[in-house]
Amino acid sequence: MVPVSHGYHVVEDRSFTGESNGESDSVPDSVVVQREQIGELEVWFFGVFNARMGDCVAKSMQSHLFDKKPKESQLTRKSKEAMRKAYVGARGKMKEKAEEKGKGKGKAKEKGKVGGGGSASAIVINGEKLVMANMGGYGAVVCRDGKAHQINRTRQNQGTPRRHWSRKLIPGSVIRMPKVQMLVRESGAPVGTDKANPKCSTEIVVGDERIDSDTEFVILASTGIWEVMKHQEAVNLIRHIEDPQEAAECLAREALTRMSKSIISCLVIHFE
Repeated sequence: MVPVSHGYHVVEDRSFTGESNGESDSVPDSVVVQREQIGELEVWFFGVFNARMGDCVAKSMQSHLFDKKPKESQLTRKSKEAMRKAYVGARGKMKEKAEEKGKGKGKAKEKGKVGGGGSASAIVINGEKLVMANMGGYGAVVCRDGKAHQINRTRQNQGTPRRHWSRKLIPGSVIRMPKVQMLVRESGAPVGTDKANPKCSTEIVVGDERIDSDTEFVILASTGIWEVMKHQEAVNLIRHIEDPQEAAECLAREALTRMSKSIISCLVIHFE
């Protein structure tokens, strides 16, 4: 079993930038880290969530995966199913709220547009398998032998998802963490996002892979990171940093230096 460590950082006050996007950036992001024991396997759940999605996804994962204690042989498949259900459910609730808000303001509904919601999450199973998902401008990136890899562009509504990425997974225990904020741009936008307007994308991307000797770390981050740096840039920036907490802080500082206009939150998972 590959040992796992993690660190996270959220920038909670962006008022000094003079940028304001109303409700979406007035409430900080949530970072969630949870560790569960399922049979003989140690399972970690990591997530960086926009406030519109956080509680919904976390509660759904608890009820559809951790509380059910699936068989060890089915854990990877069940984890992917639970992740998709959690994201689809969160997306549906976001759409309902957006439509209710539109009605209240006397505006016509905008079909398929659900702004302000985003998430990147990962499940590490026994340090051997990795299941990841992202939506809405947030991104999940794996560093393997110094190279950045991301989830293949397989949409949730395309039916049975393909296997994507490298190989191996990790474990974890339940811990809720601070909050951050978010925004968007185009450069380095994660796979599965709407390049023109990532915040409005409702595409759900889910993938899994093995964790092997080449798997170094995972970055889960909000749009505030990816709007100002490409995946490989982020990997190059923190690859030499052994402490994942220091690495997460480094990414956030660099995003601020590059004048990111979006909410900045990131979580780094190291495989040692």
